[in-house]
Amino acid sequence: MEKNIPTVRIPGSKSHSIRALLIACFARGTSRIENLLISSDTKSTMKAIEDLGCRLEYADDGNTLIVDSTDMGKGLEKASLDLGNSGTGTYLLLGLAASLGIPVTIYGDESLNSRPIGPLCDAYRKLGAKVADNDGKPPVTIQGPLKGGEVSIECRTSQYLSSLLMAGVLSKGEVRISCPILYEKPYVSITLKWLDEQKVDYSISKDLEHSSVMGNGKYRCLDTMIGGDFSSASFFFCLAAAKGISLRVLGLDRNDPQGDKRVLEVLEKMGCTTEWTEGGVIVTGPEELLGGTFDINDIPDALPILSAIAPLATEDVKLTNVPQARIKETDRIAVMRENLEALGADVEEESDGIVIHKGSVLHGAKVKGYDDHRVIMALSILGAVIPGIEIDSTDKAAVTFPSFFELLDTVRKEIEK
Repeated sequence: MEKNIPTVRIPGSKSHSIRALLIACFARGTSRIENLLISSDTKSTMKAIEDLGCRLEYADDGNTLIVDSTDMGKGLEKASLDLGNSGTGTYLLLGLAASLGIPVTIYGDESLNSRPIGPLCDAYRKLGAKVADNDGKPPVTIQGPLKGGEVSIECRTSQYLSSLLMAGVLSKGEVRISCPILYEKPYVSITLKWLDEQKVDYSISKDLEHSSVMGNGKYRCLDTMIGGDFSSASFFFCLAAAKGISLRVLGLDRNDPQGDKRVLEVLEKMGCTTEWTEGGVIVTGPEELLGGTFDINDIPDALPILSAIAPLATEDVKLTNVPQARIKETDRIAVMRENLEALGADVEEESDGIVIHKGSVLHGAKVKGYDDHRVIMALSILGAVIPGIEIDSTDKAAVTFPSFFELLDTVRKEIEK
């Protein structure tokens, strides 16, 4: 019976892919990265490191990227790097670029250029870099090197801390970091995984809020494989929950530090069951989806998809303590409230979250993706349950999950057999 369960294989993690690309870039040698996610965000990062002098080519297997950074930075007097829509690439590359000692300008599309980066720029100024920003937003020009020192920074996105930790390796002196506010802690754990594998000399408190990197270090070349993306997998976890079916999701490592693995815990509290198997997990949705209150501060990217399936629950669903969801590609709290109301849901918007009340009778309607990949994919999953949902544009799903609609269509056909 189990062999008839619809199956989907998830592509490589965006978070791991971008970290691997940047480490390979600054390792100044030849690295091999297998199963790298190819999406708009990773393509932007790949183009940026090529503009810094890296050479990229695929091995004969077609799935392993060779990154030759031997001549990275040579002959450059300055650099201008377009990171497109990649916030991860922008934040993490900023401090690393300071190690080049030349002016490096980083910018992106309209959405990325509206995202706050001022606190991170201030931190790099305190560490000795020259930094010019656009009123606390990109474009940002940075010139190092970093001298080291001590900074205190409110990390309303974990990418600030990850940026400082990765850049601290190449600082001339020790970098000490204090975070009186730190959101999205699991994403810091992803960064620490890479630092551990690089044998970086650092220390960090159990709560991740106090850390230091010794500096004057170097990155080593990689020979690595990228595991599946739990953020992408969450959409299919929630499809199983919404339709009350079993779905096998492959390509995932149960021990991966990715935060969105916790979406499975949320779904279990909503009545789903999960079973880990070799290479992935089987998620089975309940006859009736339950509600509850869920603190999702550490998994903010899950807000669109969890709120999308929430109107199907027999109880209220409250997603809370996630104010940073307002400063992603869109204000995801406001956008999901607007779209769910258009579909007939009873929704209450809070400053740091969203409440979806029970008893909603959903219907088809035109909704807006706002060029936000996670909003588009979340509404598409709901559209697999509620007929007549029309999204104004869907192409931005390729930012992190280019094969999303192909996989969704395949799964829907398997379900309908």
